[in-house]
Amino acid sequence: MSDQKVRVEIDGGVATVFLVNPPMNVMTLDMRRELDEALTSLEADPAIGAIVLTGDGDRAFGTGSDIKEFPGLLADGAVVSRKLAPENETFTKFANFPKPTVAAIEGYALGGGMELAAGADIIVVAENSKFGVPEINLGAIPGSGGSVRITRRIGFGRASELFLLGDMIDAQQALAWGYANHIKPKGEVLAHAQEIAARLANAPKQAICAAKQALRYGIYLPEEQAIAKLLDVLDVLQRTQDLREGADAFMNKRKANFQDPLDASKFVGCIFPK
Repeated sequence: MSDQKVRVEIDGGVATVFLVNPPMNVMTLDMRRELDEALTSLEADPAIGAIVLTGDGDRAFGTGSDIKEFPGLLADGAVVSRKLAPENETFTKFANFPKPTVAAIEGYALGGGMELAAGADIIVVAENSKFGVPEINLGAIPGSGGSVRITRRIGFGRASELFLLGDMIDAQQALAWGYANHIKPKGEVLAHAQEIAARLANAPKQAICAAKQALRYGIYLPEEQAIAKLLDVLDVLQRTQDLREGADAFMNKRKANFQDPLDASKFVGCIFPK
């Protein structure tokens, strides 16, 4: 049996990345490292236009850290240096991915699983999914970016309820709170997420990256500064061939043929603004 913790399957321009640690896909040090390597490889691959991140099987997307690793980390005083710091780097790499990302959640997304999925552009969940950050019940707090990304996704009051009470919410509540984008019946989540990813993979790559950048400016910066940054993004975008192609296709009532390759460096890599 393979001890590989991350599996990548490619279909056309869509890469589906599986977290593999059944039954609950807990995040180990090895899984974090393999996920980081997979993201680096997929970002560099020009054939990949979008990624779907999901958990292996239907029990869980991911349920946070592998508690069995903690005694050794605690004994060495290395929870932050060996686990949380690298984990935040990898989760941020996913959140800042210059290509569109979709999270497909079956079953539980708890702790680090909910934190990781919060970095996706679009989240598709099963009707029976459950979400939460229960670390408070262990005398801890979420440490992998959730206090930032979950809060900015659902708002301060709702995040406070999740973080301070440690209770779980269901799929309908996740949708109502703005954490999830789509709810599908159990067993249909991955296919729906891959359909969305295929649409995104075929969209104009430079415009998608520019949109991701502009959205991050909108959520992270004051209004006037965000608009000024938006104009910078648009100034870059107006120089692309795809924009000219899109305008010509519209004027001539034909389907656009977008061909510009992604150059994320033009849009600061679609990263969260500093």
